[in-house]
Amino acid sequence: MRFSWGYPIAVAAAFVACKGGGEKTAGPTPSPAETTSAAANGAATAPAPKEKPKAVAREGSTIARSPSDDALYVADEERGVVHVIAMPVDVAKPAQTVKVPGQPAQVLALADRVLVTIRSEGAIAPGTDLSPEEREASAAPAPTASASAAPAVTKAKGPEKYEKPKTVPSATGPGLLLVMRKDAEKGLVVESRIELPEDAWGVAVTPDESTAIVTSAWTHKVSGVDLATGKVRFSVDVAREPRAAVVHPSGKAVYVTHLVGTDLTRIDGIDGEAASARRIKLPASPLRTPVGATSNASLAYSAVLSPDGKKLYVARHALGGMGPQVWMGVSAVDVLLTTDDTPLAPTRLAGPKTTAEDATGLVEDQETGGEGPRTAPNPFVQPRAIVYKKSTDTLLVASEGTDALSELYAGPIDPALFIAGGVELRTDPDPKYKVATGCGAPSGIALAADEKSAYVFCRATHSMEVAFFHSGKNQLMRLGEEPLPAQAALGRKLYYNGTDEVTSGGMGCAGCHPEGRDDGHVWHERAAVGQGPNFFAGAANMPGWDVEQKTGGGFARQTPMLAGRVVYEGPYGWHAESPHLTHRLTNGFLLHRWGDLPYGHDRKELTERAMALRAFLRLGLVPPPRKTRELSDEEKKGQEVFLRVETKCAGCHVPEMDYSDRAPYPVYSKLPPPESFEADPELGYKTPSLRFVGGTAPYAHDGRFSTLEELIERNDDRMGNTNQLTKPERTALVAFLRTL
Repeated sequence: MRFSWGYPIAVAAAFVACKGGGEKTAGPTPSPAETTSAAANGAATAPAPKEKPKAVAREGSTIARSPSDDALYVADEERGVVHVIAMPVDVAKPAQTVKVPGQPAQVLALADRVLVTIRSEGAIAPGTDLSPEEREASAAPAPTASASAAPAVTKAKGPEKYEKPKTVPSATGPGLLLVMRKDAEKGLVVESRIELPEDAWGVAVTPDESTAIVTSAWTHKVSGVDLATGKVRFSVDVAREPRAAVVHPSGKAVYVTHLVGTDLTRIDGIDGEAASARRIKLPASPLRTPVGATSNASLAYSAVLSPDGKKLYVARHALGGMGPQVWMGVSAVDVLLTTDDTPLAPTRLAGPKTTAEDATGLVEDQETGGEGPRTAPNPFVQPRAIVYKKSTDTLLVASEGTDALSELYAGPIDPALFIAGGVELRTDPDPKYKVATGCGAPSGIALAADEKSAYVFCRATHSMEVAFFHSGKNQLMRLGEEPLPAQAALGRKLYYNGTDEVTSGGMGCAGCHPEGRDDGHVWHERAAVGQGPNFFAGAANMPGWDVEQKTGGGFARQTPMLAGRVVYEGPYGWHAESPHLTHRLTNGFLLHRWGDLPYGHDRKELTERAMALRAFLRLGLVPPPRKTRELSDEEKKGQEVFLRVETKCAGCHVPEMDYSDRAPYPVYSKLPPPESFEADPELGYKTPSLRFVGGTAPYAHDGRFSTLEELIERNDDRMGNTNQLTKPERTALVAFLRTL
């Protein structure tokens, strides 16, 4: 079903270009003799050197084309290497593979250098350190407990005897920016390396290519690096999970997107030593948000400027955005005007809107599991990269969840509603699980010089595809062997995939748990179809939602972090209802799709998929970095407060069990639910792990506490005894929690 919208005509704001510096200071006047000599030798003077070609793109990605059009560079995070592919591309010729000191996140090619961000020095790519014995052990059989009914949960009060399975360790080293140069024999060699805050991720350069801007995701920092000296000129603190960096056309400011939340960050003064950050409002898909409401946003991995620099396009997911038959929100490309940092799309006050039936309509389809919301209107799922195609004034978006490229018109107020077409990638689907074995989970796009094709890096399958826009004769290039065991490798493909009708109704695991982290969103769990509870992004997405009374909004379920938190076998679930991880995964499939198993599938397939995902969650997801250091005096004081018997923190958050006894307690039984949610009749909530708690705001199952400080201040002895703590003790306790 398609839906048409009416829009006001967008009026483009005038763009005022920032002028360069003034006139150069004149040097000493040459003497007549010097002038005559110079004229006499004019014929022998060497010609002026050619100006170096500028970077094809000033924003980093997982794949980049060199300005001289002689090579492609691929940051292969899953294998901890950078690939160098000679151009013109011959898919039968192996790429050069360059080992780097950690996991590369992005690459940016300059004329004579290649910039590579390394998330954390010394990090081991998942699977590359497994012994043959560990590979065999990773394929252990599923627990014998029934996957259809959860047995009673044992409420442990202390450390349990449990041998932890093999998992990926946290990295301990700093983030890095590698400045590399081409080498005929080795492909690339390191020219210099600059230490940065941990989890270095995105990279961009100023128009004059003198300064690199690097985002550090987990440590929420943005740094400026002088490329001539290698000096870090500034490093500023920003909101959660900064990702893409796009330099303002003036070269004096940079826009930063975030994996969590709707706001952008603008950092001014990047051309000096004293940069300052401020938040920029960019509502998520406001034309598809209920009147008077706002949508949360997530997955803003990438952004790009229009050729004239007047518009900044941000591809992301609008949680709660409305459209025909969408449960998880809508795919969005939100546009910011760079002249005054205002959104192009106006806030909806009235006018065109979907009806309740249109927004949450159900479709009867036996082949996809009976009656339930469908998600076909979303042109892309889990956007990972966006580029501007100048020859057609369109945007290309890498759709990780559907293994495709979406092409959108760049001119409209809401480009995601104006689809120019799409590029089918060579997925070569697995005959049993239907996930891609060719190009799976596209994460980066580099346009060819003539824009008749694009080079796409496919992270789930370790491949690069040459995608031709009109001929359809795509070419696939394998970039290396799979480092994970077969079961975990299948789990990786399932984790990113949003089309497998057994596990999900239109969005992959990575849509809510990007990189195994969390989207910062509180979902609505409600039995809206009649066959069991389902997740909805917002109340307006649910059939039967009473807008006037604001009733029937379901139970609050904040997205939990997975990376580094799924070591113990169980129990799992907000109410500790699943005895082990496999059971939780199979039950989770039901929450993310509608109806019973789709036609032609059996319940054995649930367990097979759950076991594959279980292996990947442990062997493939990389926990956030944890810098090894001595605790400060304040943090030591907070640790002492945490371990006090009378405070009771460690009684439930047991340090020897990853800071959780995994038992449910009715800690919020007397508090009313947040607006638009229902009171949950099940009052006991499982003690969450405190591992990495400092980076997972908001807090509690319903996200009612926006910061750790707020959680401690408003705890009122619901979790442990904190009312008696002094202000300095509470501050110290928060400082300690951030070290976990």
